[in-house]
Amino acid sequence: MSNIEDRVNHPSHYTWLKDICGIEVIDITRHMDFDLGNAIKYILRAGHKSEEGYDNTAKEIEDLQKAIFYINDKIKLLNDKIRKE
Repeated sequence: MSNIEDRVNHPSHYTWLKDICGIEVIDITRHMDFDLGNAIKYILRAGHKSEEGYDNTAKEIEDLQKAIFYINDKIKLLNDKIRKE
């Protein structure tokens, strides 16, 4: 049995949740629209993904900023929809 991470299909920064409650991040986000799915994805991976050139705190902050971007985009789309009605 290999302990090599499947970085394409099951990267650890998305599968950590499976150890806690039996689901992966994709199991949640696939049922959401693009903006909300991405926001949840970045929130759930915050603090779980490292990247060369970033310390762990900086990477976590970046992921949370990305989540905010997608939430703000969703709010903008909803506000635009209200204005058109």
